[in-house]
Amino acid sequence: MVRLRLVLLALCVALGLAVAPAHAVVQAPYSGMETVATGKLFTPFITALSGAIKARGFNIVGIACATCAAKSQGVTIPGNRVFFFFKPAYAVRMLAAAEAAGIEAPIRLYVTEAGDGSANVTYRLPSHVFGAYQVPALDVLGAELDADVKAILSVARTNS
Repeated sequence: MVRLRLVLLALCVALGLAVAPAHAVVQAPYSGMETVATGKLFTPFITALSGAIKARGFNIVGIACATCAAKSQGVTIPGNRVFFFFKPAYAVRMLAAAEAAGIEAPIRLYVTEAGDGSANVTYRLPSHVFGAYQVPALDVLGAELDADVKAILSVARTNS
């Protein structure tokens, strides 16, 4: 009797999984996510973006290149970069406000190449990221960083 119940339970689970609806891939899994269609070609845009970040007083601490990694494997994918950047003065303020917020730095901009060769930029709004800590000094910093990112993107779009 116990064995029959286990078999029936297993059958019900298997049937339930077989008819479970498929789930679509979530393109932007986090709230506070922004995507900007630059209307500019990918390669000139990433060059201009690097200059705009530096001109705004930020240090670029890294650039990840999935396109480059794929190429090293003999695979061609559309342009793809992640820019990592931050200002030392902002880091000092951030850590003074909440040491735990250190995980949120550096700021990341994800640049992808669309089918027409143009660049799109996706990022999490710094105000949203730092707002989760509910620390007034981080709210101020997040708002300043929002303005910085918007200015950086504006300059990069103009200069590419």
